[in-house]
Amino acid sequence: SFVRADAIPAMAGAEEVMARITRRPGVVYCALVPNPKGAQRAIAAGADELELVVSASETHNRKNVNRSVAESLIAARDVVALAHDAGVPVEAIVSTSFGCPYEGDVAPERVAQLAGHLLDARADRLSFGDTTGMATPRRVAELLDALALAGIAPEGVGLHLHDTRGTALANVVAALERGVTRYDASVGGLGGCPYAPGASGNVVTEDLVHMLHDMGIETGIDLDALLECARLAQSIVGRELPGALLHAGPRTQRYDA
Repeated sequence: SFVRADAIPAMAGAEEVMARITRRPGVVYCALVPNPKGAQRAIAAGADELELVVSASETHNRKNVNRSVAESLIAARDVVALAHDAGVPVEAIVSTSFGCPYEGDVAPERVAQLAGHLLDARADRLSFGDTTGMATPRRVAELLDALALAGIAPEGVGLHLHDTRGTALANVVAALERGVTRYDASVGGLGGCPYAPGASGNVVTEDLVHMLHDMGIETGIDLDALLECARLAQSIVGRELPGALLHAGPRTQRYDA
């Protein structure tokens, strides 16, 4: 994440992280950028793809990037132009798409309108963020229906879900039923947002993969190896992570009688 280190100290050293990653074929190394300056840094560091974020909530947008939503939409055009000049695609994320901790519910039509503006800015892909875990399956369905009415097919979008209230996997199922196949997830459930009170980590990668495989949906991911990654992440951060499989194991795990 190429944000200012003084704003979010935990994200300092993004260039060094990118430089020290062992790149593997078939993996897209993506960077979150808050503005054109962050985009320039990420492109120079060799990011394969950029993610820019605009909030559906004015209050959250100001707290997150110190801009109005209108100002962020102008900056989005500059980010996309910089990225495309460098041959780098851009995913635009509408955060607080399912509700804001400061303003409450966000109308799906408002989110769809913002998505249209981001497509007008020539963003290559769209994703919708449940920044503080306020989504439920009903609200996921309502948003996807509103997007479809605006001409934005569910098959072309992604979801960035948080598990703050324990509904993330249920929300995935609701979205799958409408054709969404792209989801952000985090190993062990790492994550959060300093400008979103109460936000916990993203939907847990290994829990999501476990569920998808049992539903007959192949991901190409080795679940055992993924669980090892989650255990490593837990040891690195030095605290218990919320992933269910970390503690219970897969449903096929057996114990001595």
